[in-house]
Amino acid sequence: MKVFFIGILLFCINSFASAQTESEIVFSFNEYIQGVKKNHPVARSANLSVESAQEGIVAAKGEFDPSISYTNNQKTFNGTNYFYYNNAELKIPIPIGMDIKAGVEDNGGNYITREVTTGKTSYIGAEVAVLKGLLIDKRRAAIQQAKILNSQSVQERNAMVNDLLLDAALRYWQWYGTYAQKKLYERFLDVAKNRLHLIVIAYQQGDKALADTIEANAQVLNYQLLLGESIIKFNKASFELTDFLWDENAMPYFLPGHFIPDTTALQDYIVPLSLDDLMNQAVPNHPEIKQYEFKLDALEVERKLKWQSFLPALNLKANLLNKGYNALYNVTDAAFLENNYKFGIDFKVPLFLRTARGEYRKTQIKIQQTNLSLASKKWQIQNKINSYYVQNQLYAAQFQQVAALINSFEILFRNELLKFNNGESSLFLINSRESKLLETRQKMIDLQTKLVVSKFQTEWAAGLLF
Repeated sequence: MKVFFIGILLFCINSFASAQTESEIVFSFNEYIQGVKKNHPVARSANLSVESAQEGIVAAKGEFDPSISYTNNQKTFNGTNYFYYNNAELKIPIPIGMDIKAGVEDNGGNYITREVTTGKTSYIGAEVAVLKGLLIDKRRAAIQQAKILNSQSVQERNAMVNDLLLDAALRYWQWYGTYAQKKLYERFLDVAKNRLHLIVIAYQQGDKALADTIEANAQVLNYQLLLGESIIKFNKASFELTDFLWDENAMPYFLPGHFIPDTTALQDYIVPLSLDDLMNQAVPNHPEIKQYEFKLDALEVERKLKWQSFLPALNLKANLLNKGYNALYNVTDAAFLENNYKFGIDFKVPLFLRTARGEYRKTQIKIQQTNLSLASKKWQIQNKINSYYVQNQLYAAQFQQVAALINSFEILFRNELLKFNNGESSLFLINSRESKLLETRQKMIDLQTKLVVSKFQTEWAAGLLF
């Protein structure tokens, strides 16, 4: 019966022997986070939004592209050439409220309008906005707002990446925590197995009671159960980490089974934070705050454009005319300039200015609303920073307390082990001390993970992760 019982115990010791697996490779946090920033679809989509905004600048500048136009209008009826008009024109918009024009005409016919010059003529001239549109017009406003939108899109990208990196960091350190727990149980299980093996030998030699072997075996079974649960949690965390793994071809891939987190890098991220530094960096540089500031800049451009509606529209048009297709022929002759020109004025002013007043007031209200939203956003961000900072400080204090507690439990455990070896204690007390030590080390791993996570949450609240 004794031999049979001993055989069962030895089988329990060896039943959970580790299988031969592929060599483990450390998957560092920096390598992981750089891959997320470079390849994750959210990060790529954010970069494409910036590219789209840059193309918006190109599109807005297209309003100042030179253009060539040609018109032809002719009529022949019952054998009579009533008229024919041909006009080719080059128009060059200048971003100072002016358009430069040059063209050639060829007109004729029996019934041509008297306002049109017969034959081949050419002209060069300009059209200038003197009042409304002199300082800013829709074309220049579109370019300014497109540039502001580009800067705003950069901040939107930074905000998206800031959120993405927080989620990615949380997944990595949760993965680290489950791995550290698994390794902790493995170490304690190895110690428990070795202790069971020695106690079985001592029992065979008559130095230990059968109850001691049962007690030692119960501890092994308990650790095996805890290890199994930790392996399930580790595998789940590994699959959750896979959500952030994408290659350069925008294809997701699974985390290789032999990849493990970098357990040595944890201390690099357990660093004290300065609340003043976080606040000083967040208020002027937070991407969400910058978005509001750029929105205000765009509204200021809109306000200036709306203000132009209060001014009368006064446009001056002047062309230098010439026979033939050389508009500048004999242009240095003063008499020629006095007798070959076309001049015009367009003037318009609304009497009640209701459209101008309404549109301008609407823009002012938008500015007021945006300023209120900006003030609210700054206050929210400051509160978030304070909240996560306080949480980080509490975790840091608990971390120091648990470290001291582990040291005390290790002393008690070693002392109990020494008494056991001298026959002054029992295996039950050894297991009790060891279980307490294991529980405290579990708390240490949890606190380490929470401390690092709270650091990233604080920096995320300050908009610094991107």
